[in-house]
Amino acid sequence: MMVVQVKNGGWPFAAPSPLPKTRKFQLLPHASVPSRTQRIMEKLPVSGEVGGAGGAYSYNALKRLDNLWASICSASSVVQEPQQIVSNVPGLFRESEMSEKCSDVFDVVVCGGTLGVFIAAALSSRSLRVGIVEKGILKGREQEWNISRKELLELAEVGVLTEDDIDCVVAASFNPNRCGFEGKGEIWVDDILNLGISPAKLIEIARKRFEFLGGVVLEGSSVSNISIYEDAAVLQLADGRILSSRLIIDAMGNFSPVVRQIRRGRKPDGVCLVVGSCCHGFKENTTSDVIFSSASAKSVGKSVAQYFWEAFPAGSGPLDRTTYMFTYLNPKPESPLLEELLEDYWELMPKYQNVSLDDLEVLRVIYGIFPTYRDSPLPAAFDRVLQFGDASGIQSPVSFGGFGSLTRHLGRLSAGIHEAINDDFLDSKSISLLNPYMPNLSSSWLFQRAMSAKRHSNVSPTFINELLYANFASMEKLGDPVLRPFLQDVIQFGPLVKTLGLVMLSRPQILPSIFEQVGIPVLLDWLGHFVMLGYYTFLSCYVDPLIRPLLKRFPARMRYEWNQKLEAWKYGSGLDYEN
Repeated sequence: MMVVQVKNGGWPFAAPSPLPKTRKFQLLPHASVPSRTQRIMEKLPVSGEVGGAGGAYSYNALKRLDNLWASICSASSVVQEPQQIVSNVPGLFRESEMSEKCSDVFDVVVCGGTLGVFIAAALSSRSLRVGIVEKGILKGREQEWNISRKELLELAEVGVLTEDDIDCVVAASFNPNRCGFEGKGEIWVDDILNLGISPAKLIEIARKRFEFLGGVVLEGSSVSNISIYEDAAVLQLADGRILSSRLIIDAMGNFSPVVRQIRRGRKPDGVCLVVGSCCHGFKENTTSDVIFSSASAKSVGKSVAQYFWEAFPAGSGPLDRTTYMFTYLNPKPESPLLEELLEDYWELMPKYQNVSLDDLEVLRVIYGIFPTYRDSPLPAAFDRVLQFGDASGIQSPVSFGGFGSLTRHLGRLSAGIHEAINDDFLDSKSISLLNPYMPNLSSSWLFQRAMSAKRHSNVSPTFINELLYANFASMEKLGDPVLRPFLQDVIQFGPLVKTLGLVMLSRPQILPSIFEQVGIPVLLDWLGHFVMLGYYTFLSCYVDPLIRPLLKRFPARMRYEWNQKLEAWKYGSGLDYEN
């Protein structure tokens, strides 16, 4: 369920105009007195900052992100009319005057390199000419990403890494891994998010592989605009260079300016706020927490939040440990700022980990905003432009970051993109088939809503923990085939039916509170996705085996469309996951 901390590359676009200050925020009530967060962060070195979510550690960067979060939380349903990055231009690029100024031609240009390097390397291994446009320097952050070995092996399957490379990037390995909810009981599992991998080493290896295959990295390059012609997508860089490509992949993450244009500045339907730190001085440091809650929902300023925790041994030393505190919110004017959450974090983390903050050395502070939209994944809005990773919304709404979902979908996407380019199926309708409706992803919205605390509610403050423990205890009784996929953000019809059935039979008294917490409209919407999840499962199990052997006989376009449809059934039902 709760997963991976990772993320998109820095925007390779020129910085957008400042967001309007629709609401004035003081970071803390006594602004003249530095907060504990400010005092801690201003003592830390920030030389290791890189692009991408979780790559900035400074207090100034925290304030900038809080200003962005404040604008999202404004009362307006539209945060700001977005900058128009992409435009359609009639005619052929090769016949235009601009074609004479073109400095390079690619099959694919990936905008945003931190996660974009993985799809770029996978496509290069299929003999496509690929370029990466990165606003900053293409390198990974110091803070580790947590993942399971199974997900990491998927990078080797698509040609991004070798199995020897995997051993090089693993900085920490630990077992067992705990799930617990406010003293109601604990569940221990092995090999779930039990590897800490070095993003710096991983991206360095992926980049070397990419460049060895003929890929081109353009660092320090901001894109001014993208023009879509009938025969090409053309990027104009801030320095005046012009690049032509058959397809552009937007790998710029949650706050991609292209996505902002597509969504017309609409505020997200939900947000996961994450704060945390990596500290030195933990003597008990051999196990991890996948999800843990040590208290009921609590007031935070004018809002209310249910805090959850993750904790992992860090690879930088045996006494180093990373702890994350996160919560799910609907963006509203009264929503707490990240700095307010960090103030709670410094108070609550020592109690959660049974340590004294005075005995710890803070190595870095981590924070992030992860918006989610119900209409995800995002279909292509333009010919020749495809969203990838967090920008596409392919990650689960209950995860904070999309590295795990990226590895799961990388093989499907690289194969589909390769087929689309080879057969020139690059219109928006055709490439939208690569980001299809997935009922298992859409059904996850119920869980995000159930885990979001409400200020004015008749539901007990302990309800969220009671519901989660009821679900996890039921899954534990049903065994690994039910529990393990769910812990890795994979929703499957059979395990879901068994879990819900056991919860209703064993704890029927919890049902009225579920209706009160999530609301009838959300339940009815979820029911539709639940039915579609069962339908996709049936199609993938019984119809796919009949059609797949016939694909080679189909005409090219029909074969491409059916390939993507079969993959949508498989991934949309969670049947791509194998224990």
